[in-house]
Amino acid sequence: MRVGLIINPIAGMGGKVALKGTDGVVEEAIERGARPIAADVVRLFLHELRNCAEVRDVEFLTGPDGLGEEVLAEFDFPHEVIRHRDVRYREVLGVRIPDTNGDDTKELVRRMLGRVELIVFAGGDGTARDVFSVAGREVPLLGIPTGVKMYSGVFAYSPEDAARVLVEFLRGNANLGERDVRDIDEDAYRHDEVKARTYGRALVPVVEALIQGSKERVPLDEEDELDAIAEAVIEEILENDGVYFLGSGSTIKRIKDGLGVNGTLLGVDVVEVRNGEARLLVKDAAEKDLLRFAGENARIVVTVIGGLGFLFGRGNQQFSAEVLRRISKENIIVVATPSKLRNGLVRVYTGDREVDEKLRGYIRVRVSPWMERMVKVV
Repeated sequence: MRVGLIINPIAGMGGKVALKGTDGVVEEAIERGARPIAADVVRLFLHELRNCAEVRDVEFLTGPDGLGEEVLAEFDFPHEVIRHRDVRYREVLGVRIPDTNGDDTKELVRRMLGRVELIVFAGGDGTARDVFSVAGREVPLLGIPTGVKMYSGVFAYSPEDAARVLVEFLRGNANLGERDVRDIDEDAYRHDEVKARTYGRALVPVVEALIQGSKERVPLDEEDELDAIAEAVIEEILENDGVYFLGSGSTIKRIKDGLGVNGTLLGVDVVEVRNGEARLLVKDAAEKDLLRFAGENARIVVTVIGGLGFLFGRGNQQFSAEVLRRISKENIIVVATPSKLRNGLVRVYTGDREVDEKLRGYIRVRVSPWMERMVKVV
């Protein structure tokens, strides 16, 4: 069996530095301290595959240099490199990155069609859109989650889960299902506007416990309930002095507005509460800002991303493993309506097994003004 592997080498760089994406802003991301992460994520995927007997019969087709070749060369998987062009590198403030873009992804997909039975790609929603724009429904797709948002339903929950899906696909245990390919306007997103669009439905090898759903909106009949929950959480925050990291999304924006701070809709804000008054310390904070204030008394307020089921690991990479390592699980306040907890569990993925293990088990989730539920974290 032949499997395509394409890496978007700049995917995910904007997450920790609060850029909410990397398209068109890679230089700014590097100026803020970002470093490439996609290759490391794919290494986790390949490490997980390495011990599976079924993979010995797989040959990968991949792109040149940072588009796949460099990482695959570190492993003993048979692979063929599609050299569609000479890839040059450039250096930005000491960071070396390949000079590639979405056109490279599309051209590699074109050259893989008819030659592979599955295309695995590492990136975010923009990469998924590029792959799907060429592949359509000719070949199944599987995303290794490497980007910032990943609202499409073509991604595994983690790189290790992507490897497990591939193994089940090789065993004939993964049925092909239709999943949305979604993307948003990143520039509008950086200005607290969500302009999302569904570009089609891709064929995906589905293993239900390993493939995420698509991002969902809060049902209209829960809007009033959310307002009541927000009021209860605001009262609790104002009664407990300290530093709060308020996460992203409309649910937490209600809390920010109620506290009287001019916070972001889609970013993380640092707020200090003293004597019943809230003060904005950092608006749209990056990982480095959170690390300045992280400590024993810092608290996090987050919600669950509807459809994806994530607390940490989708759309809020500012809450990195290093930040979460410094904050106790008891100081994480989770707010969610019942519709976001349909599966009875929530997910975390920081890429650091020790931190993920610390967060697993059960966590309290505020589901109404008067009630909390103990929800399993996986």
